[in-house]
Amino acid sequence: MATIILEGREFCVTGGLLRIMALRDELLGDIGDPDTITHLSRQERIPADLLTFSQHLPDLSPKFSYYMEWDNIAAVPVSTYEHWFKEQIHPNTRNKIRKAQKKGVTVRREFFTTKLAEGLVDIFNETSVRRGKPYSYFGKDIVTIEKEWSTDLERSDFLVAYYQNEIIGFIKILYSKEFVRTSGTVAKISHRDKAPMNALLAEAVKICAEKKIPFLVYGHYIYGKKGEDSLSKFKKNNGFQKIDIPKYYIPMSARGKFGLRLGLHRGIFNCLPSGIHRLLLRFRALWHERLVMKK
Repeated sequence: MATIILEGREFCVTGGLLRIMALRDELLGDIGDPDTITHLSRQERIPADLLTFSQHLPDLSPKFSYYMEWDNIAAVPVSTYEHWFKEQIHPNTRNKIRKAQKKGVTVRREFFTTKLAEGLVDIFNETSVRRGKPYSYFGKDIVTIEKEWSTDLERSDFLVAYYQNEIIGFIKILYSKEFVRTSGTVAKISHRDKAPMNALLAEAVKICAEKKIPFLVYGHYIYGKKGEDSLSKFKKNNGFQKIDIPKYYIPMSARGKFGLRLGLHRGIFNCLPSGIHRLLLRFRALWHERLVMKK
């Protein structure tokens, strides 16, 4: 992955067959004038075939003439914490939030420190597989974690879940005027019975309500052709909704134009029929679970 700075914005170029350039934080960042970005990238001879960017809440009516597809995010509208707790979440989720409190889970808003980084390393190294695939942060040392998680500190906070003196989960939240976005929403599997993730999301909603920020965004609601899964259900139970957003693609090379026509910008895996896609995902999950059990 290559990183480039254009117009004071940080972009990443990813992919092999089709090289796609996007803002490093596509769900939060503002691309500015796309024509200026494409012009500068050609001047700088950046090796990219497509530029992609999305519109953000609350402006969801398509406003550009570039090629567009509908993407989606998981977002919960926030007015007050009481309304979210009483009206927007599943009764079972309310019980889990109360359960976390009864079990002694506390959530604190913290700055990023070496002590917190050590807690993150402990969480990341609990298991090498999460959600059926190899976990990218497993095995990384404290120096790497400090470097990777110390970005955007001027516009973010860490919500940290503690049980006694042990860090058992965290969410990094990033602020914009219209919404708060979650990042790195992870908790220890060994403390799942204490519902730390529900406690963390409850605290994130409280912050949105206190700051009068109207939306909390938690990644995508549906990823690719997977359809709704356990993570989608978790988000739904916590009041999140599927909201469609315009996502644009601008070809920057002949290969980019050709790849866009073939649908290669979605990835080879996502070009497969939905049934085969889900079957392969299940096979991958079982394979990695088996490898972990052997260790």
